[in-house]
Amino acid sequence: MNTETPAALVWFRRDLRAFDHAALSRALQTYTRVYCAFVFDADILEALEDRADRRVEFIWLSVKELDSALRQMGGGLIVRHGRACEELPRLARDLGVHAVFTNRDYEPQAIRRDASVAETLALSDIEFHLFKDQVIFERDEILSGSNRPYSVYTAYKNAWLKRLTDADLQMHPIAELAGNLALPPENTIPNLNALGFIGSDLARLDIKAGMSGAREAWGQFATRLVDYEETRNFPALDNTSRLGVHLRFGTLSIRTLARHVYYAAGKGTQVWLSELIWREFFQMILFHYPRVTQNAFRTEFDAIVWDDREDHFQAWCAGRTGYPIVDAAMRQLNQTGFMHNRLRMIAASFLVKDLHIHWLKGERYFARKLLDYDLASNNGNWQWAASTGCDAQPYFRIFNPITQSQRFDPEGVFIKRFIPELAGLETNVIHAPWQLLPIEQQACGVLLGRDYPMPIVDHEAARAKALALFKAVRADAA
Repeated sequence: MNTETPAALVWFRRDLRAFDHAALSRALQTYTRVYCAFVFDADILEALEDRADRRVEFIWLSVKELDSALRQMGGGLIVRHGRACEELPRLARDLGVHAVFTNRDYEPQAIRRDASVAETLALSDIEFHLFKDQVIFERDEILSGSNRPYSVYTAYKNAWLKRLTDADLQMHPIAELAGNLALPPENTIPNLNALGFIGSDLARLDIKAGMSGAREAWGQFATRLVDYEETRNFPALDNTSRLGVHLRFGTLSIRTLARHVYYAAGKGTQVWLSELIWREFFQMILFHYPRVTQNAFRTEFDAIVWDDREDHFQAWCAGRTGYPIVDAAMRQLNQTGFMHNRLRMIAASFLVKDLHIHWLKGERYFARKLLDYDLASNNGNWQWAASTGCDAQPYFRIFNPITQSQRFDPEGVFIKRFIPELAGLETNVIHAPWQLLPIEQQACGVLLGRDYPMPIVDHEAARAKALALFKAVRADAA
């Protein structure tokens, strides 16, 4: 292999796009021969339970599209399968590169992996460069006046907006530097079977991967942003962005989204900008407090003794709690890999505050099922709902699943979509079907206890117990 011209290697991870890419741009500006690579990391894949995992197929399809885009630009993608901490340094040595460029990941496991890779590369005198790409502001860039991380979202948001400049939203050039891409010695992409997986139902669900899927999803959502504030909480309308999976795997650029909504007028755009800032807030919290992956941010709440009844947990997972809005939410998750954001809050609150099950069990179930699963956001939002996190919902505010259902699915349209056995119920009873008399149940074509379960807990009694659990721990910590 010709190594006369110094070369670099760009390691793609959760940034599967060939535009506005910080590491790729910097490498192309610095070296005239730049290889590109992706590793299907066995350490991650082997921990997955479902051999038809939607996320694996989404990544695989996105990698194929990325390779095609890079080949059109004169390069291509070298794809390996194995432990990334071993495969990446081996590839860098085989290619004879002087440096490896990649974008920073803030998850604890990723930080450990990158430290291992950097150490191994250093043994071969290969430089390792990390760049900010998946967020606008990272790590210590937004700190309080006392030079500490924020733990209250509103203060963080205000500081984030105050610091933002046009430069933070500028794209990283790629196309004009593409002449420095190197044609890879190989670019065969293993099929799903070779990775130990089989095809999922992404096509049936009309979920499109890659940069093209991201462009389409963003184009559709951008036209609905004006109504976002008024419609975002109603799952039957489904006016959420559906961009979470594309942000998770970097098939679109956070700078593109932030630039659009920051400069656009309208309350809907500003509300959605706030949600993008929530995402960065949780990324910052995870980076500074990696213990939150196992423990409550507010450590006094680790002392709560949860019931953790397995039968109640399994009923929640299966969407068989007897509370229609909770069950419809869980069935949506199980059937599609997605759950509407309002429903995520309702389902999480019900697991913790009504069933008295540790939030970590719910967080890990979502981690297995969500196509758009992101550790920082998932953990942060679960701890918010459980009242154990930073800037969490106060423990005494407990979602009532009946009133939430009446308010956000008033006609029961969403409930009937995912719980067809309740399709015959009228609007006035679908939110609490156990109120029907047996003769009324027969008339509606649903027999409670046979066709649909009775409630596994009484909300008011469960609420009182949850309040007692939190109050007891607070009293002991005082």
